[in-house]
Amino acid sequence: MEFETHCDTEAEAEVPKEPPKIHRLEESVVNRIAAGEVIQRPVSAVKELVENSLDAHSSSINVVVKDGGLKLIQVSDDGHGIRYDDLAILCERHTTSKLSTFEDLQSIKSMGFRGEALASMTYVAHVTVSTITKGQLHGYRVSYRDGVMEHEPKPCAAVKGTQIMVENLFYNMTARRKTLQNSSNDFSNIEDLLKRFSIHHISVNFSLRKHGASGADLHTVGTSSRLDAIRSVYGVSVARTLIKIETSDNNPSSSVFKMNGFISDSNYVAKKITMVLFINGMYYCAYLKCSVLLWSIRIYHNEFIRCTVIL
Repeated sequence: MEFETHCDTEAEAEVPKEPPKIHRLEESVVNRIAAGEVIQRPVSAVKELVENSLDAHSSSINVVVKDGGLKLIQVSDDGHGIRYDDLAILCERHTTSKLSTFEDLQSIKSMGFRGEALASMTYVAHVTVSTITKGQLHGYRVSYRDGVMEHEPKPCAAVKGTQIMVENLFYNMTARRKTLQNSSNDFSNIEDLLKRFSIHHISVNFSLRKHGASGADLHTVGTSSRLDAIRSVYGVSVARTLIKIETSDNNPSSSVFKMNGFISDSNYVAKKITMVLFINGMYYCAYLKCSVLLWSIRIYHNEFIRCTVIL
């Protein structure tokens, strides 16, 4: 016996006969999508802000967070500050003080140069900047939304440098915010990030505390010794097992590659490998879990090395 069945679904009935029309997305939609790619988590925003502070030649960087950074991220530094005339375009996309021509990329030494980070934050959070430059009698404070100033800069009391407050991160991205409800994990990620910055930028003081707390969860003091910086962050048990490593091209006069750092010996035992990697002064974190370098070290040392620090 044969049965003939017909399963014409509603979806099949609605298949368009013509290809869908291509249209331009509204600029606000484009900017919000781009912002979500640049600023993926609170730690992404902290990384961008701290790198800006380092580019401003700061010797002290203080970070305050609330609810893992979703409610508040505040980064204060004692760098050179921001010119009053630059505040109007500070948070526009692709505005930067790091380069002017494409050729500048060949010799650029700053950590950021595309001019996207601050702009991205203004599309997914409320951003307020307070800054003062050398020689000014007072500072200026201004708030930003969607890349532009919400009002003219207002005079304010300020200490040397810049303070940037990022409030209510992802307030307009409900789905993203729901996936970031574990504030303890986000705080731990931020703390780990600052520890890694502190052992590369050894002359800079870093501090991190939760909003409302009387004491800092992390406080590092600038030093002239990288090994001392590692010891203060990862402890004596790690520092005592480290071996200094250095290598470069064979011809120093034409060298385009130079690497130096520390690697632990087989006496140190831990549950997982820890790698801290900076390339041309920039911290790389997104690729470490599956990096070829990490797996090469594991294979070569037959799993004996449990802690690796490369700078």
